[in-house]
Amino acid sequence: MRIVRYLLEHKAALALVFLLLFVQVFCDLSLPNYTSEIVDVGIQQGGVSDVAPDRMTAATYEDVAGQLKGADRARFEASYQKVEQLGQMAQDAPDEDMPLSSSVALYQLTDAGIQDRSELNRIMALPLMVVDVARAKGYGTLDSAKAAAIAKEARKAASSVDESLLQQQAIQASRAEYARAGVDLSALQFSYLLKTGGAMLLVAALSLVVSVLIGLLASRTGAKIGRKLREQLFGRVVSFSEKEINAFGAASLITRGTNDIQLIQMVCIILQHMVLYAPIMAVGGIIMVVRHTSSLWWVIALAVVAVLVTIAVLMGVTMPKFRIMQKLIDKVNLVAREQLSGLSVVRAFDRESFEEDRFRQANEQLMGTQLFTNRAMSFMMPAMMLIMNATSVLIVWFGAQYVDMGTMQTGDLIALITYSMMIVMSFLMIGMVAIMLPRANVAAERVDEVIATTSSVGDPKYDRSASTTLNGARIAFDHVFFSYGDEEACVLEDVSFVVEPGQTCAIIGSTGSGKSTILKLIERFSDVTSGRVTIDGADVRDIPQHELRGQLAYVPQKAFLFSGTIEDNVNYAHEADSSRIDLALGISQAQGFVSAKEEGLASEVSQGGTNVSGGQRQRLAIARALARDARAYLFDDSFSALDYQTDARLRQGLSQHLGGRTVIIVAQRIATIMGADNIIVLDEGRVVGQGTHAQLLGRCDVYREIAESQLSAADLARTESCSAQVPAGALEGGEQHV
Repeated sequence: MRIVRYLLEHKAALALVFLLLFVQVFCDLSLPNYTSEIVDVGIQQGGVSDVAPDRMTAATYEDVAGQLKGADRARFEASYQKVEQLGQMAQDAPDEDMPLSSSVALYQLTDAGIQDRSELNRIMALPLMVVDVARAKGYGTLDSAKAAAIAKEARKAASSVDESLLQQQAIQASRAEYARAGVDLSALQFSYLLKTGGAMLLVAALSLVVSVLIGLLASRTGAKIGRKLREQLFGRVVSFSEKEINAFGAASLITRGTNDIQLIQMVCIILQHMVLYAPIMAVGGIIMVVRHTSSLWWVIALAVVAVLVTIAVLMGVTMPKFRIMQKLIDKVNLVAREQLSGLSVVRAFDRESFEEDRFRQANEQLMGTQLFTNRAMSFMMPAMMLIMNATSVLIVWFGAQYVDMGTMQTGDLIALITYSMMIVMSFLMIGMVAIMLPRANVAAERVDEVIATTSSVGDPKYDRSASTTLNGARIAFDHVFFSYGDEEACVLEDVSFVVEPGQTCAIIGSTGSGKSTILKLIERFSDVTSGRVTIDGADVRDIPQHELRGQLAYVPQKAFLFSGTIEDNVNYAHEADSSRIDLALGISQAQGFVSAKEEGLASEVSQGGTNVSGGQRQRLAIARALARDARAYLFDDSFSALDYQTDARLRQGLSQHLGGRTVIIVAQRIATIMGADNIIVLDEGRVVGQGTHAQLLGRCDVYREIAESQLSAADLARTESCSAQVPAGALEGGEQHV
């Protein structure tokens, strides 16, 4: 799965999170156990946790020792030592052999006894119970006959009760012995509660700190994954040709770079915090349940099965909708982007209501899908709460019976309920992530699809030291055919021409004849279908793109400005100094309106240049190209928004300052290209004429039709006289040297 692959790229952080999760699970599983101890030991047993008391009276010591034999007696005697306690009155009624005294002989548990306490608890349980029964009946020092009789009766009673109940009775006997030894039982209980409660608070605080660290590490890892994916996706998109951009669609690429990567990032965080945590918690919870009691395992198993069935049903219902949802988000983004970009057109044609309906349809489709999935997912939490509450009821119902029979303590029952909730919640987490993972995987597939796509316009495998050097700007088209994608119809058919360095070439033709495509092929925004485009004899496909475009200055048909200052836009290539910028503004006829602005070059330009007019935007785009010291300048219908006077001054500036540089101009206006050294006429992708303005008027019908539609009869008359000098064959569609 792609999501896991992303995470495995951060193994160190993942390993640290995994280690911290074990610490958190240990802390979380310890808390119910502390609760159980507080209830069972701290409250029910008065803070006494062991059968073997820390301190006992000499009489009890003798009575217990008298009931033990062999190794058990030796172990018992080695675990206690006699001490004198001054100012202490015995609390039980003494017999004639034990006079009242302010000094009482006591026996204290030794360090060896503390280490061997679990075994002492076993061997002292029945003898201590016998002593407690004897004291309750008013017996003094026990002889062997009395002890045997009481022990026989105790064993008979013990055979009918659970081992845990026998242990509780023995602890109660130990608690009574503490009282006889003069221990303050209230202080003992408070001390135990304080110690256990303090430990519980420390464990809870540690769990909190570890949880925060896990969240921090998971968030950082998820953010790094998101950052890397965005960088990879953006880097790949920037390298795409128009073919790949059109194949994916701008709206879809934006969605993949934002919504999809955001979903991947969120799921990566959840995977670290939940998916790794939940299995550890589930296994640990099951182990703790078995430790406390194995009689109610079937309740936990039933709850887990119910959770898994609920999750499986929800996954089956919602997964197809999750896959559809991403495409619907693309559609909403596409419609919104179109409407915002073409807002002026929408208003001009009074189509606001139509566009609102179109957006509403796309939005309602997305809303309907989201409502379906959200309603289905909203069913999950009530279902899980029902399962958890039903599990609690079953545990309390059957657990209460076990408590009544003495086979389970109240604290264990409380801990069991808590552990069952932990187990059910763990499987719930796994289920929720299982539902989110396929959707995130779809998003990852969409992102990887873009990253894995190679641009159809690629750089050659070359040795930089032997790379092609552009020594001039001789641009040639050699029998070029071009079509977009898999379309059979060719945009350009058998186009051949040559533009020598220092010459100005103009391209004119009807709309859709392929004029802009010629410039895009020179820039390698796309590659030819067949034929060659060369610069100084080198095929542009054999020249690295950055070297090729470093020799060219391009003004697109749609003048686009970036947000920032005028200077930022003009010096976009960061190659010009202040004098070059002033020259570029002067040639492009932009110096006047820039100087008129209060902040001059520092004036802000909004995104897309929406705060300047169309003509100003076009002149700034031209200045941006002129600010580069390029070998060839390509103008794609870049004078269309200029008035005739500004157009004339700009062309005059180009001829004065771009001497020796190749200039190719795509234009619709005859007036813009009349002075070109060579004019190429395109019609439906074919070259139907080449030559000067005067030559084409006499030999090219397509050009003459364009000229007659734009020029007056007087202008045509002045230029027709030159057409008689055109040599035969000069206007053929073959290769023409200028």
